[in-house]
Amino acid sequence: MNIIYHCVGGAHSSVLASAIHLGLLPIDSSPTVADILSIPYFDTLAKHEQGRLMLRGIDENGNKIFTLSRQFSPHLVLPAIKDAYQLGGGDTKDLLFVNVLPAVNTIMKIGGFSSRRLNLVAFGRPIVAYGSIRAFNKIAQIVNHTKIMIDNS
Repeated sequence: MNIIYHCVGGAHSSVLASAIHLGLLPIDSSPTVADILSIPYFDTLAKHEQGRLMLRGIDENGNKIFTLSRQFSPHLVLPAIKDAYQLGGGDTKDLLFVNVLPAVNTIMKIGGFSSRRLNLVAFGRPIVAYGSIRAFNKIAQIVNHTKIMIDNS
C-alpha cells in the first residue's frame, strides 16, 4: 500500500506523521524540540517540491510512506493523483490519503509561514517545532488510526 500523509505545506505535520509512522519518533510519548529538529526532512521542503509525492520510507509491513504538500487544493490534487495512478495501471485501493491538517495549530502555522514562506528559518523553525510538540498527540492519533485501518484492510 502507498500511504500519503498530506497537508498544506508538506514540511511539518505530514512530515511528523510520516516520522511517527516509520518509527523515527515514538508514537506514545512527546518528543523534544531536538527530537523534532533531528528528523532529516523536517522544515526543509523546497518550493519546487510542492505538489510532489515525497517518499519518506517503507514501514515494517512494506507500505511506502509519502508526504505531500497539496497547498489549499486537496479537491484538485488528490483526484489527479488517483487518476494518474490508475492511468499507470495501479489500483486506487492501494492508495491511502491521510489528511494531517486537522492536527495543525496556530503556532505551527505562524512558525511554518515564517520559515518556509518568508524564509526566516532561524525565527520560524523553533516556533514550528514548539507548535509541533503541542500538536504531537493529535498527529500521533492520526497515525495510530491509519495503522489500525491498514491492519484491518
